Order: sequence, then structure tokens, then C-alpha cells
Amino acid sequence: MRILGVSAFYHDSAAALVEDGAVVAAAQEERFTRKKHDSNFPEHAITFCLDQAGVDLSGVDYVAFYDKPFLKFERLLETYLAFAPRGFASFRMAIPVWLREKLFQKDLLRKKFKDFHGDFDWQNKLLFAEHHQSHAASAFFPSPFEDAVVLTMDGVGEWATTSMAVGKGNSLEVMRELHFPHSLGLLYSAFTYYTGFRVNSGEYKVMGLAPYGRPTYAQKILDDLMDLKDDGTFRLDQSYFDYCTGLTMTNARFDTLFGMPPRMPEERLDQRHMDLAASVQAVTEEVVLRLTRSLAKEGISRNLCLAGGVALNCVANGKVLRDGAFDNVWVQPAAGDAGGALGAALAAYHVNQGGARKLNGGGDAMKGSYLGPVYDQADIEARLTAAGAKFEVMPGDAVIAATAQALADEKAVGWFQGRMEFGPRALGGRSILGDPRSPAMQKTLNLKVKYRESFRPFAPSVLREDVADWFEIDGDSPYMLMVAPVTEGRRRAMTDEEEALFGIDKLNVVRSEIPAVTHVDYSARIQTVHADTNPRYHALISAFKGLTGCPVVVNTSFNVRGEPIVCTPEDAFRCFMGTEIEVLVVGDCFLRKEDQDPALTLDYKDAFELD
Repeated sequence: MRILGVSAFYHDSAAALVEDGAVVAAAQEERFTRKKHDSNFPEHAITFCLDQAGVDLSGVDYVAFYDKPFLKFERLLETYLAFAPRGFASFRMAIPVWLREKLFQKDLLRKKFKDFHGDFDWQNKLLFAEHHQSHAASAFFPSPFEDAVVLTMDGVGEWATTSMAVGKGNSLEVMRELHFPHSLGLLYSAFTYYTGFRVNSGEYKVMGLAPYGRPTYAQKILDDLMDLKDDGTFRLDQSYFDYCTGLTMTNARFDTLFGMPPRMPEERLDQRHMDLAASVQAVTEEVVLRLTRSLAKEGISRNLCLAGGVALNCVANGKVLRDGAFDNVWVQPAAGDAGGALGAALAAYHVNQGGARKLNGGGDAMKGSYLGPVYDQADIEARLTAAGAKFEVMPGDAVIAATAQALADEKAVGWFQGRMEFGPRALGGRSILGDPRSPAMQKTLNLKVKYRESFRPFAPSVLREDVADWFEIDGDSPYMLMVAPVTEGRRRAMTDEEEALFGIDKLNVVRSEIPAVTHVDYSARIQTVHADTNPRYHALISAFKGLTGCPVVVNTSFNVRGEPIVCTPEDAFRCFMGTEIEVLVVGDCFLRKEDQDPALTLDYKDAFELD
């Protein structure tokens, strides 16, 4: 049985295809359209998924959509009625859009799928899951667990903002929910807006900024903004927020509480903004820990699965893991709305159709999250040649050796191999790599390659077999969704002057043997690399270890700020020619910047709208 899952019309549209419960393909629409967080109907992602399976839409048994539009419309109406007459201007703007695009979404989907296949039986084949059911299914069914508690946390689905489900075998039942407007995701997004970053994309920046600050406002958040219970449930005081009825996340009362207006985008960050980031991060961690501890005490399962946008907060995830309330924690790598496409397909197969679930004996079912397009060597060479690229073909071990040497020489390397990753993280398929031992690499990659804020940290990719020797974690973290400290033995002791620094002044202090991936609080967002899921990336890091003794490389996504991660060899070449990446490796093709035609150089610094 084949089921196509689709998420669309909010942000991060995506498609996923499941065959007899096994994940065949999944991709975000933004990778094909080159429009960050593309929310349009994912026709390119759907086409890719169908092509990967070698079928057209007639070969699909069901199409599953990731939420229920009528329930969303109900929430919109009830919210405006509850707050009336406040928010009439917002209501007047929103209702025509909802009437035109959202309320009749089922009819829109019917028309879109009939474009794929004129005989598509939409009345019998089109299924709808609830938003949090889709998230929960994306977390439980691919997990390595026979049973688990599933915690979903995000901004809002139809009504739910936080939910607890129980999964066992092929069953999944949502047991409890917190409802809008009381939302941990929206609280975090409110501070994202207030500190000058874009909602639904800048939350990562707040998390990265937090270690530069102190949580001086955390108690104010707990005292004035939220009523937090011992079990992690909470209510938010809506008099400080504007997301229910207005066009912004916070209001003038929020400004008065924290003593400043919202920071404007690109305005200089000061210590207050860093302290705000540290404070909302600390509160988020406290809420999540109270939730997970209270759920663990119920004794339903020793396994925990996480999904929803808040589950992309890898700092909180790492604290949940180290807290030990649950024995095992697994996070869906596409935890946001894109992953809802996969969850809708899996819920349709297992829950709606009663399909059996097969565990694979230990690992998860995400195949390393390498679920996107792949290009064979002949196609790569043809595409690069057509783009005007100059390259050397180095078969097999030769390209691994040359790339490892380039990294050891402190060059920035674009690495394009195998299938594209599904989810927001580059995991060694579409990555920019560097030498973590270099004190200058973090700043160089941020300012000269990624064209983004200098404070943002980079992640280490580390051989799974060596992770415990370098980081305070001894387990799998293949999806870059767990943060752990660098081990004491790898750290460098700070001088008194360095210890006294505050804010961004901390940035350039060398803190460990791998300064490029050691954040200012000695933490690192870890990806463990496994030979069974990505043998070529594992071989590269092993070769780098052979040259340097270090089994770690810097790994960041292959894109610049505001650009989706590259999808095709042509995307990779354009990014290579538009940045100060010095080496590009696509399959067995090895490209050096100095060999390229200078006429093909691009200005990438301002090519994309800032996120």
C-alpha cells in the first residue's frame, strides 16, 4: 500500500511517500523552488516522491493531508469572537484570505491532485489527519521503540499547542492536549519577534544567542507572563501578547514589562537582547523538563518521542536526555511542519488502515533522514559541465583523501553527496565543512561563506565510535538534535580576563581543542556519523582523523543566509561561485575555486531575502 503525505499552505510545505509503512521518499518544496519556507502546494516535492517510487498518482492508494482546515477556521472565528472588539483590523484582513484559500482547501487540494492525474478519486482517497496527530505519528512510527510516550510541542495546530500521545505497536492515541492561545512555541516566537528576528525562522538564532546572556528576565516571565504548574502545564497572560488579534506577537504592555521596544531587524544586538534570549530559553527548558518528568512518573513507558517545532530546540532536548526521567529519547529529524507530511502518511497507514508496524532491530526507520533526490556520477558530470564548471574526477578513495587534505589545510569545503536530507539540518549530504581545530573557522564561515550573524554557532559531525571521547554524551545523535558539553579533558582553561567578558566579547575566546564547534558555554550541537547510514561521510571524517587525530569536522548547511539548502549540483555550483567556499566536492567531482572561470562569479551576499 502506497500513501502520499502532504503538508502545505502554512509554512515549510513538503511531501512524503510511504510504502507498506516504510519511508520511501520525503522532501520540502523550498528545495526545488529555491524559496525559503515555501508554503505553496508542494507539486515539485510530490513529483519527486512519485518519481522515486516509479509511479504516478494512480499508483497511490491514499493521499493524507497533515491537518484539518475546518478546525483551524473554527479556531480563528472563536478566537476573534472571544477577544472582540479587539483585533477587528486583523479579522478584516484575515477572513477574506481564509474564505478564499483556507475554508475551501479540500476543493483546492482536489483540483491540485486532479492536475497530477485526472481520474484521482479524491472523495475516497483524500484523508485528513489532525495536526498534532501528524506530528506524533512522525515521531513514534519511525522511532526504534515498540512503545513510547509521545510529546508534541509547537506554536499551534488546529487547537492543540502541546499534546501527549501513547504509541504501542501500530496504535497511537492522543490522550491530552493544551489548547491555543496557551503555547510554548508561541511564547518562544514572541521573544523571537521581540529580539528582532523573524518568527518561524529566527527561533534558532534566539537559541544560539542565549549562551551569550544571563537569564535575568526568567523570573519575570514566570511571574508575569505565565502561570506554570508543577506538571509543566501552563497558561499565558494574553494581555501582554498580540498574536490572537493583532499583526504582531507582542504589544505595548509587553514593551513596558521588559523596559524597551522590540528590536528592529538588523539593529545592533546588546546585552539586554542576549539576556532576553537566555531567559526565554531557560523558561522553555524548565517547562519541557517539568512536562517530561511528570509524564515519566505516570509509568506508561520508559521511551520518549518528541516532535513539533519546539522539539527542534536541541538545547532543551539535550537536557531532557541528561535528566534521565526517560531511559531513551528519540526526536523526529523533521520535527516541524514539513515532518507533518510524513506523519500524516504514517498515521493513515498504521492508524486509519491498520497496517502492521515492523521494527528493524535497533535503529530508527528514517534511513539517516537521507530521503531526498540523488544524482548519479554521469548526471553530475553533465550538469556541472553545462554550468561551466571545471572539475577533476577522482574515483573512490581519491576524492575522500583530497577532501580530507583540503579540510586539514583549513579550507571551506562544499560537500554534495548522496540523497538530500529531509528536515532543517544538513547531515553530510548537502553540507559545508571545515576544520574544527581552527580558531578562525567559526567567524570565517559565518561572515565570508554563510553571510550571517557572527554569533551563530556551528555543529560538529563526529564519528559515532569516538563521540564519548570528545563530548559528554555516549549515545546516538544522528540528526543534530542533542546538545552536550565538550568533555573536560578537551577544554581550555579560561584566564581571569576571559572569564570576565560578557556578550559578544566572548565570541573569539578559544575554549577547547575544537574551538570552531565549541559554543561560549562549552556546548555543541552534536551529529554522530554512522557508517551504515552515510558510509562516504563516515569515510571522510575517518580520513580527516587519520591526518589530524581529530574525528570531528565542522558541519553547516550548504546555503547562505535566506537560501534553502542546495538540492541540485547546479545549486551547489552557484553557491560555490557566490561565496568564499574554496573547494566543492560533488560525487567524485573535485572543484577548486582557483580553477573556475571568474566570469561565473556571483554576488551571493545579497541574493536572498534575509531570514
